[in-house]
Amino acid sequence: MFVNGKTLQAYIGNRPAVEMMIYRPLVLTENQDKYDVKVKAVGGGIVGQSGAIRHGISRALLKSNEEYKSVLKSEGLLTRDARVKERKKYGRKRARKRFQFSKR
Repeated sequence: MFVNGKTLQAYIGNRPAVEMMIYRPLVLTENQDKYDVKVKAVGGGIVGQSGAIRHGISRALLKSNEEYKSVLKSEGLLTRDARVKERKKYGRKRARKRFQFSKR
């Protein structure tokens, strides 16, 4: 498995939990040795990117074989994480942070 031109271990460093998270769809469908994975991940941090990689692998496996749908769906691997950054509001510094208040 290659992520952004590096091997997975070189990219994520010494994080076995993240590595297990990425390999989860392949382990569930028993395809660890059947596929070579090459991924380009942009934005966010290592853990966020690994979640996106896991989601992409799950969707690719689903396209290759529809029988994996029940296994992947029961584990929640086909659901996208919809959390995104909240927009900046007017009259504020950021989405929720306010300017310093001076009573006098």
